[in-house]
Amino acid sequence: MFKPDEADFSGVKAAARQAERNYIIRKNDLLKVNVFTNQGERIIDPDFELLKGINQQGEQVKPNPEYLVNTDGIVRLPLVGDMKVEGLTLRQAEEMLQKAFSSYYTNPYVIITCTSNRVVVLGLPQSKVIPMPYENMTLAEVIAMAGGLDRDSRADNIRIIRGNEFYIADLSTLKGYTDNNMLIQPGDIVYIEPIRRPASEALRDYISLISILSSLTTLIVVLNTP
Repeated sequence: MFKPDEADFSGVKAAARQAERNYIIRKNDLLKVNVFTNQGERIIDPDFELLKGINQQGEQVKPNPEYLVNTDGIVRLPLVGDMKVEGLTLRQAEEMLQKAFSSYYTNPYVIITCTSNRVVVLGLPQSKVIPMPYENMTLAEVIAMAGGLDRDSRADNIRIIRGNEFYIADLSTLKGYTDNNMLIQPGDIVYIEPIRRPASEALRDYISLISILSSLTTLIVVLNTP
């Protein structure tokens, strides 16, 4: 599965050396947008004085909704309406929304998180879709979240598919880990090749046939027994 034309490990070394970068917002992303006043005064509230004031007024904490970036790259938000965010980093979008919300709040402070980032891990006993709770996750972190490598997994031949790009990572040695523990991007596919055991696989394939033959043999012996 996902066999490369040539087993070239040089590409992943270059990818692993890439500087950390901020996530770029794309179409169909789901964003959570938190807006605070007074430069985030409510966040820096070690004695919970502001929250006490809110509770005394009988206000309830409302769930934080998610907002979809549509196919035009636009997200529709309360108060400020449609905002073009596709192609912006999360920090750039935060700065843009801080300016937009300044018409309604005093010194707004905006925090944006993308909740729809995923990476697919195949080849383990159970394939999984792993949420990416933060940016710049490494290959080792993604594998750990998927359950880790077991004795039937090849750590020396982990394949990463990123659009039209293809990488092979070797995590079987300390040097391989240092060179190949690349940053994983949303939408990547990580395939962990299983270790082939021809004898056990052949036995598993023929176990049903062996069971049938054994049952027939037992039946014949019983019928021929006087």
